[in-house]
Amino acid sequence: MTKAEAAKALDRFVEVNNEANEKLDAKLIGTVETGPLGAADGAGLRARRAVEPGGNPDFKALALTDRRFLIPRQIGWPKWFVADVAPRVGGAAGGPNRWLMVFERDGAGEAWRVPYVTAVRASAVPEFTRDAEGHVEPVAADASGLVVDPGELSTAYTGYLGKADAEDAALFAPGSNTSQLITSRAKNARTTESATQYADQPAAKGDFAPLGLRTADGGALVFFASHHTAKITMLRPGVTPRLDAYTKALMTGTAKKSVTLGRVARQAVLVPAKKDGGGQVVFLSRTVGLVAARGE
Repeated sequence: MTKAEAAKALDRFVEVNNEANEKLDAKLIGTVETGPLGAADGAGLRARRAVEPGGNPDFKALALTDRRFLIPRQIGWPKWFVADVAPRVGGAAGGPNRWLMVFERDGAGEAWRVPYVTAVRASAVPEFTRDAEGHVEPVAADASGLVVDPGELSTAYTGYLGKADAEDAALFAPGSNTSQLITSRAKNARTTESATQYADQPAAKGDFAPLGLRTADGGALVFFASHHTAKITMLRPGVTPRLDAYTKALMTGTAKKSVTLGRVARQAVLVPAKKDGGGQVVFLSRTVGLVAARGE
């Protein structure tokens, strides 16, 4: 795996991504995306195509500049790498954020596809462990030496959101994607108009498997996914859920009294090593996309 091969994969992604987003073509985006990113973007393009069958009238081309490649030393298949890039949309710079994009493929005859893209402030991108030839170090799903193994992160996080017991609360640092999210859910669980039930499920298999890179401090940057549902039930007779056109485009059934929304989330976190008493998992980014809606 070379930087030239990585650059070629990135070029293909940009070309196909632009065409798919201009045409609102979910099938086409599936040729360069997979896993949590592919699920969210595929559903989003299907919804937009239903609402805007003529394509995206406000399309602005994506460009990815200032390219840096984080390539692990790997033997056999599958293989993966991370592109660290600066996004530009319609010629405008993406501000202080950089994109960390995971590319993977299962074999020499397969195309590179992207399961994770996360926007991270440039100052928050960590230093990585590298060997003498500049290769970064991948982190195993288990036996990682971290406070939580990458393979257990999704289960730990969804369990935390569902229970928020003392052990889970100690694992995750407070913030908008942890303690504040739980507080927000509790506040919105019941209003004068509706009641909302939340459910969270881990996603750690196949194209949704977590991937991590060892950081210079002994910890790791880990990408992982999770599934989330929210059932919103209206409390007053004759009142139906208020839904936008894109949600309606993905809906099965009829939302006479309630709607269940299915979402996929992709996260990028810093996980500390177990040494020195360990520490807490810190979220760098979390992006949630609607993938399904069911009315009742």
